[in-house]
Amino acid sequence: MDTPTIAFVPVRCGSKSIPFKNIQLLCGKPLVYWSINALENCPSIDQIVVATDCAAIAEVVLGFKFLKTLVYHRRPENATDTASTESVMLEFIAATPTLRPNDVFVLVQATSPLTEARHFEEALTQYQTQKIDSLLSCVVSKRFFWNNNGTPKNYDFKNRPRRQDFGGELMENGAFYINTVGAIVTNNCRLSGKIGIYEMPEHTSVELDEPHDWPIVEKLMQKHLGNVFQDLVDARLSNIKLFLTDVDGVLTDGSMYYTENGDELKRFHTHDGMAFELLRKAGIKTGIITSEQTQMVVRRATKLKADYVFQGKRHGGKLAAAREICAQENLSLAQVAYVGDDVNCLELLQAVGLPACPANAVETIKSIPTILLLNKKGGEGAVRELTELILRQK
Repeated sequence: MDTPTIAFVPVRCGSKSIPFKNIQLLCGKPLVYWSINALENCPSIDQIVVATDCAAIAEVVLGFKFLKTLVYHRRPENATDTASTESVMLEFIAATPTLRPNDVFVLVQATSPLTEARHFEEALTQYQTQKIDSLLSCVVSKRFFWNNNGTPKNYDFKNRPRRQDFGGELMENGAFYINTVGAIVTNNCRLSGKIGIYEMPEHTSVELDEPHDWPIVEKLMQKHLGNVFQDLVDARLSNIKLFLTDVDGVLTDGSMYYTENGDELKRFHTHDGMAFELLRKAGIKTGIITSEQTQMVVRRATKLKADYVFQGKRHGGKLAAAREICAQENLSLAQVAYVGDDVNCLELLQAVGLPACPANAVETIKSIPTILLLNKKGGEGAVRELTELILRQK
């Protein structure tokens, strides 16, 4: 019988720095998704066990509908701030009589979302082919280290080497560890015996421990996992059944024009008008949700033949309006696209499946992790741009 390989991902509710960190959105997906997704796509992994004390995390993980992943409900005493990772590993092994001493056990940290399927596959191949007992992932750190007494640890300061000539030192990046079930039980440790090292790219040294790590990791993921993100965007585009938009700053350029008599004027773009017609022909419902309350918007919506118009909706009111439409159309918010540009759109943008904003939206909106930043500015065809992206996937 072949020796099975189990990946073990411990995640818990408690986190002092970032509450519910493991299911906070990172580039549009819960943090824990990225490690599980990479493991699911690693051929050598037979089963993935997510060990958690949290019902909310368990619900999110099971909602991924992954084929190799199951949830293990860990004991509360092994999910405290002071409990070791080894304690929950040993708990799971003791609670799973089907595990055998020679089964390969891969401990995976969800706080290292930059780990790719190929990293797991290469490391497992190295583990199986080299004469080693356990293995850990490391990166080469080209930093100069010093002792407390003012002496250098790893270089001669009188002959300071150039970075490209400096070999550096191996640094544990915390991504994953490989051992056997029997060795973990015998040694009460994730590593034992002759230890091998799998060297990972330098950018994987960043772990998500503090709030300021979040934007750094998102930028790194967008750079190094670009193809993964395009697949996610394409999936969201193809799922859209309802298209909603704000007015000022989206359908218009955000400018306010007044006549001598005090009449207000707005400038709309004809390309955005055609977008509504194209969406209608594709069978996608359309709607306008805006904070303003003017007859001008009613007239514009009538001309566009929008299915829904909600005015005077601020902040939470916009989300409530979207939910009302979804209830009438028997849709979920995951099937909704919404284009907004300012903070009064924030709550709705954070809730829909496809949030998007014009190129000149405020920074708060642009910084939403799941946001699709359009190339066009408000009033210059941004709605048409998103429409064409959606219809291309259809």
